[in-house]
Amino acid sequence: MAARLAKELEEARRWAGARELRPLEGDMRRWEGLLLPNNPPYNTGAFRFELTFAPNHPLSPPCATLCTSIYHPGVDPDGHVCQPLTSAQHWVPTTRAIQVLQDLLLLLDSPDPQRVLRQDLARELQDQPEVFLRRAEEHTRHHAEQRPGP
Repeated sequence: MAARLAKELEEARRWAGARELRPLEGDMRRWEGLLLPNNPPYNTGAFRFELTFAPNHPLSPPCATLCTSIYHPGVDPDGHVCQPLTSAQHWVPTTRAIQVLQDLLLLLDSPDPQRVLRQDLARELQDQPEVFLRRAEEHTRHHAEQRPGP
């Protein structure tokens, strides 16, 4: 497993959607890094995440957690993410870590009404999109990390 994770970490480091990707406290089963959303209202900041791999990875899916607070219907206040790709019923052992990260970035870039953990924000996005965008932009300004340079 360690060799596969090391190879996948190198692959993920070449991807432009994340920066500062590294094992957390030297543990190859726990990665941290910054996600760089492409679309408003989140593209003005960077969002720290952790990706934790189960001891029997790749037979069990990893768990992605956003450590940076975000105003998003698919992420709960504790940073848990609605990510069907990593659910037990959808997980496929051939799925690579970079695919999990790409899926997480897609969730941030395009909030999906089918991937919801916060119903109040999903309703606001649907019923009052301009209010949602304004609040999400303000939240991003106050909570997100500064985006690293190229």
